Amino acid sequence: MLREHISAGDEIGREAQRLIRTGNLVPDEMVNNLIRLRLVEPDCRQGMILDGYPRTINQASVLLDIMQEDAIRPAVVHLMVDYEKIVARLSGRRQCPVCGTLYSLKTNPPKVAGICDLDGSALVTREDDREPVIRERLREYDSQTLPILNFFREAGVPMIEMNAGEAVPEQIGRRICGELAQSGLIPAVSTSNAGTDVTL
Repeated sequence: MLREHISAGDEIGREAQRLIRTGNLVPDEMVNNLIRLRLVEPDCRQGMILDGYPRTINQASVLLDIMQEDAIRPAVVHLMVDYEKIVARLSGRRQCPVCGTLYSLKTNPPKVAGICDLDGSALVTREDDREPVIRERLREYDSQTLPILNFFREAGVPMIEMNAGEAVPEQIGRRICGELAQSGLIPAVSTSNAGTDVTL
């Protein structure tokens, strides 16, 4: 959502871009308002995955209030990965500035180094994929986001936690779907389809 505003060049986008470039988090009030508006959209009525939100106790509290108001049953998925692997993966990403395609220098490199396979544009490193920015985001995560796991536990929200550093997406998807089904939050999903029925 923030990237949409950044692309539009509006006031929210300009402020968000300034903060992202320095590795700081966007203020809670701005993000909470964006989330509140987004969750009432028709495509969220059957469920949604929030990736990167909430990141603070304040955001988590507001989110639970919103979900209670709208009778949405939440669950938390906490994927644990070694920080050095995160830094290596994110700093190795490149993006086409024209079509938006993402590449990984290690696992999904372009056919020609530095060039988008689809339109031939020169690939760029996103501002938030620079190593100093990534490490600052991880420090912010430790100080602000980890405490919300305890907040959700104390609130009785179902918690799915797994070491995802070595697992492939299909394995992660199957386990998440299985645990969500056991909690009664989604219908049971067959093993053959579980990896494709969830977006990670």
